Amino acid sequence: MPIDLRPSQALRLWHDVTLDLVRDDQPDLSARQLVVLLTVYLEPPPHTVRGLAAKLRVTKPAITRALDTMGRMGLVSRRRDEVDRRNVVIQRTLAGALAVERLGDIIVARHRELPL
Repeated sequence: MPIDLRPSQALRLWHDVTLDLVRDDQPDLSARQLVVLLTVYLEPPPHTVRGLAAKLRVTKPAITRALDTMGRMGLVSRRRDEVDRRNVVIQRTLAGALAVERLGDIIVARHRELPL
């Protein structure tokens, strides 16, 4: 079911969710890292560096840098594709799934607080 938001409400929601993320004890993700994380967790696998770069229209090095950071945080892991060793497959982790679920919970909670 679509939710109608005025632009000011949408911006307030984005602001409040981002503020919650900045204030918590977890490391901040850049916009690029966040979109990579959400793509990996919300869209069906498999995900590869090459595929993510094409889908998001950014370079492979940009994806690799985002994955390096998220890998250190335990949000994703990588392995070589056994069929095509040139490909690097991105794998979901429990920590990443929990982080995405937490983000969803924050968005829902903040949406409920929006003034009508």
